[in-house]
Amino acid sequence: MIIALARPVTNEKINNSETSLTPIIIAIDVSKSMKAVDLFPNRLEFAKQKLLNILDNSKTEAIGVILFAKSSFLLSPVTEDFNSLKILIKNLDTGINFDNGTNIYSTLETTNKLLKNYSNKNLLLLTDGGDKENFDEEINFANKNGIKIYTLALATSTGSAIKEENGNYLTTKDGKIVNVKLNSKIKDLSLKTGGGYIEYSLDNKDIEQILDDINSKSNKEKFEERKYKTYTELFYYPLAIAIFLLLIAFSSMPSLKRTKLPIFILFFTFNFTNSQLIASSIFDFKTIKEANKAYENQDYNKASKEFEKLDSNEFRDYNLANSLYKENKFKEAIDIYKNIKTSSNDLELKKLHNLGNAYAKNSDFQNAVDSYEKALKLKNDSTTKENLQLVKKLLDNKKDDNKNQNKQDEQKNNKENQKQEENKEDSSPKDENKTKKQNKENQKSSKNEQLEQKEEISNFEEEKWLKEIENQKTNSMLKKMESSKDDSISNPW
Repeated sequence: MIIALARPVTNEKINNSETSLTPIIIAIDVSKSMKAVDLFPNRLEFAKQKLLNILDNSKTEAIGVILFAKSSFLLSPVTEDFNSLKILIKNLDTGINFDNGTNIYSTLETTNKLLKNYSNKNLLLLTDGGDKENFDEEINFANKNGIKIYTLALATSTGSAIKEENGNYLTTKDGKIVNVKLNSKIKDLSLKTGGGYIEYSLDNKDIEQILDDINSKSNKEKFEERKYKTYTELFYYPLAIAIFLLLIAFSSMPSLKRTKLPIFILFFTFNFTNSQLIASSIFDFKTIKEANKAYENQDYNKASKEFEKLDSNEFRDYNLANSLYKENKFKEAIDIYKNIKTSSNDLELKKLHNLGNAYAKNSDFQNAVDSYEKALKLKNDSTTKENLQLVKKLLDNKKDDNKNQNKQDEQKNNKENQKQEENKEDSSPKDENKTKKQNKENQKSSKNEQLEQKEEISNFEEEKWLKEIENQKTNSMLKKMESSKDDSISNPW
C-alpha cells in the first residue's frame, strides 16, 4: 500500500498544447455625446455593460480595450485574462472628462500597433458615430493595414440631450440645448473595410451576430504554446497485491476473545480522554458565560478576572482588554491590545479602534492617531474617523501649549542670559557652565519643535493619501496613445 501511495510511473512523454484565438480590439467612445440619456442610464454606461456582456459570451477570442475621444487611451492590451479585464472595466470612472471630439483615426493607429504581430486585425467600435460626415481617411488607413472595422451603434435616430455632472443640459453658444443623434455615416466606415454594422439591441443578439461574423471572416491565431508531461501509472499493481494480502489477513484473524482486551483498552482510553475534553469545554463555557454576564452587568472587575482564567487566544485577549479598558486600566489594556495577533480583518479593525481609544484616554495622542489611521486603512469607518479628528485637535492643542511654553522658557532664558552677560565680569566659571547648559537646552527645544512640525505634516499627508486611496479608480492605468492626426471637429461634444 505504501508503494501504491508513492505512485510509481513509467513511459514519460512530453506533449504540446496550443491555444488558438481570434484577436479583437474593442474601442469605447468616451466623448461627451456618449453621456446622452437616450439609452439607460446613458450611452457610455450602456457601452460598458455591452463590453462586459461581450466578455461573458466570448469563447474563442482574445480582447484588448481602447477608450477614445479626441485622443486614444489604452486600457488593456490583447489578453485572455477576462477576469482582470472585467475588474478594470467595472472600476472605470466614466465621470472623468476626456478631451472633446471623436478621433477614430487615432483609434485605428492604436489598433494597428496592438495587432502588428497578427494576420487578422479586427476592431469593434462601441460608439454613436460622432458627427463626422466623411470617413475616407479612416477607410483608406484601415484597408491599407488590413483592419476590419465592426460598429455597434449605441444611439437612437431621434437623439437626446447631454446631461452634465451639475444636472444641467449641454447648450450651444446661443443657448439652445444640444441634441445628439446617431450618425448613420459610420456605417460606410464598417462596410467599406470588410467589417460589419449593427444597431444596438436590449438583449445579446447584437453581440452574438458580431462575434459570429468576426469568427467566420477571421483565421484563429496561435496565442500560447504549452508543454506538459504524461506518464503511465503503475500504482494499481502494488495496490492489488496489498488488497489480496489484506483479505488473507482478515480471513485468518484470531477469535474474538483474544481481541477483547485490546478493544476494551482502546475504548476506555478514547472515552477517558473524551470525558476530559468535555469537562474542560463545559468549564470554559461556564467561565465565558460568567465573564460575559459580568461585562453586561458592568461589573468589569469580575469580568476581567473571569477572562483571565481562560487560555489565551485572540478573542479572549480582546474581551479581557475591553474589560480592563472599562476599569480605566488603560496601560494594561494597551499592552494586551498590542499583543493580539489575528487573521480576521474585522477583529483587527476593532482592536485598532479600541487601542486608539485606550491611547487617547491615556493622553498618548500621537499613538492614538497612528492606531486610528491603521484602522482606517482596513475600513473607512465613520466612528473611527470622528475619533481621529477629535484626537488630532487635542494633539494640535497640546503642541500649541508646548510651543507657548517653550517660547516662555526661551524668553526667560534670554533674560537670564542678558543678566549673565551684564555680570559676566563678576561671574565665576561655574556660572559660565550653567549658561552653556541653558543654551544647549534651548537648542534641543527648538529641534523638538521642528520634529513636531514634521510629524504634523506627515500625518496630514497620510490622511490625504487615505482619502486618495478611498476614491481611487483605475483611470490612472490608462495610457494615452500618440496620433499623427488631430480631430478636426470643433464641437465641444
